[in-house]
Amino acid sequence: MKFTLQVAFGVTLAAATAKCGNPWKAPGPEDYRGPCPMLNTLANHGFLPHDGRNITKQTTVNALGSALNFNASLAELMFEMALVANPEPNATFFTLNQLNVHNVLEHDASLSRSDAFFGNNHVFNETIFNETRAYWTGPVLDANMLANGKVARQVSSKAFNPNYTFTSTIEQFSLGEVIAPIVAFGDVDLAMVNRTLVEYFFENERFPTELGWSTRSTPITLEIIGKLTGIMSNATSLITTAEPVVSTKRRDLHFGGL
Repeated sequence: MKFTLQVAFGVTLAAATAKCGNPWKAPGPEDYRGPCPMLNTLANHGFLPHDGRNITKQTTVNALGSALNFNASLAELMFEMALVANPEPNATFFTLNQLNVHNVLEHDASLSRSDAFFGNNHVFNETIFNETRAYWTGPVLDANMLANGKVARQVSSKAFNPNYTFTSTIEQFSLGEVIAPIVAFGDVDLAMVNRTLVEYFFENERFPTELGWSTRSTPITLEIIGKLTGIMSNATSLITTAEPVVSTKRRDLHFGGL
């Protein structure tokens, strides 16, 4: 599928060092945090400003390059997508708090946050996250497991949120968010990721260095994102590609087609 900037930013919803060198520090009461667990994690580790304010293009490029080995052009695209959350004309920075405005970048059917209709749309919600990971049925997550969790959250949101909104643009963000764990912690060639690493990341908004994770040595590029997005888009489809085998035996509908 054609790659879009929305997908690129959704990935951030995710250097050849042995470990993530920046220590983790919990956010304080005056620190901004948003709906994206990856951006929050980058702030918690000090790759982005710990207070969640004044996030510039250069800061974003440095953070994504150092923490996740994103190449500069991809990181710049991510910044441009986030910048729209700042309502000021000619803005050159954004804050994590600005990302909380509903249906600008934040959206319904999050993997780990409640819909804005029900209240807090940016703090980790264990009940919501449990809905998602109920479909993570193995120790290694593949595209189908991740896609099933995404689709299930959309169905749940559509069923219970009277203001449910999920446009084609939001779908692009959503696909980017679902592939983010693979990009950050998994195998981008096989489109798989260790479940334990992903759960640790979501629950703590912290890089899973304690579990043996380290930043990858191969840079993440736009092409890699496009490939993974295509895989995930296909996995979210409920239409199978193989045609069912149809018996040539004449059926008698009066006997249930037997």
